[in-house]
Amino acid sequence: MTRTRPIASALRHGRFALLLPALLLGGCQADHISFLDPAGPIAALQKHWFLLLSGGLLLVILPVLIGVPLCLWHYRASNRKARFLPDWDFALPLEFLVWGFPAVVVIAFSLLVWGPERRFSPERAIGDAPPLQVEVVALNWKWLFIYPEAHVASLDHLVLPQEREVEFHLTSDATMQSFLIPSLGSQIYAMAGMVTHLHLQADRTGRLLGENTQFNGMGFQDQKFPVDIVSADQFAQWLTKAGSSPLQLDTQSYDVLRRQETGRKSAQTLLHDPKASDAVFSSVPDRFFQGIVMHYDASMLPHSG
Repeated sequence: MTRTRPIASALRHGRFALLLPALLLGGCQADHISFLDPAGPIAALQKHWFLLLSGGLLLVILPVLIGVPLCLWHYRASNRKARFLPDWDFALPLEFLVWGFPAVVVIAFSLLVWGPERRFSPERAIGDAPPLQVEVVALNWKWLFIYPEAHVASLDHLVLPQEREVEFHLTSDATMQSFLIPSLGSQIYAMAGMVTHLHLQADRTGRLLGENTQFNGMGFQDQKFPVDIVSADQFAQWLTKAGSSPLQLDTQSYDVLRRQETGRKSAQTLLHDPKASDAVFSSVPDRFFQGIVMHYDASMLPHSG
């Protein structure tokens, strides 16, 4: 009852439109599903540039927001003092205000962003320490995460260690899909027969949201997965527990995963549990991920040195 009164009051005074963006952004931050609540260095950089560029674009649009109402007010029909200039066609100060100033702002921001954005491009490493390798296979409508060093995998559940860089190798065994963990930053596509690379790092523990943002058919809206950021010790314990899973990632279990259904239904089929939402696999064969890519184009595989 007490929470509805301020909203009702805002509606009566016509201010609810101003409150709505703050309410929406606040909800995103509380659930850790936005780059505006960064959990890693890449998302933090994206937030920094977003706020800076938004401020710069506001400077560009301010002349329009201020000038148009002033012109309409000054040249209104009732203003007999407004000068009528039928032969006027050019004014250098006005042209610069309309075209020159925005061009200067765009060029300045381009020069500012060029260096940092190249430094933190998806395929480049964030630090010097060896990253954790995670192989990602996009399926309809689910994600398969393979940890090749530990020979384990998980379905629709990504577990990452805190403060350790992760190098993702992504491909698709279905339609093209878009991999995104908003609080960690950097969207990247997963495509059949190709391998894309993404470097991310999480600075704090907690549960984040991961999802497919590609509109590629009925079912994509449910292709979301939890991302648990845990300490190094907890991550080692999770890998050990995953290694003892009765499920093994082999041809038979992978055929179940490839069926066009949600990850939850696939997990229920594999575990014979109507309440299961994800599954963990042990004994993942070597080069299982590479075998999926080779189904489409063997030439796209990176050469091992």
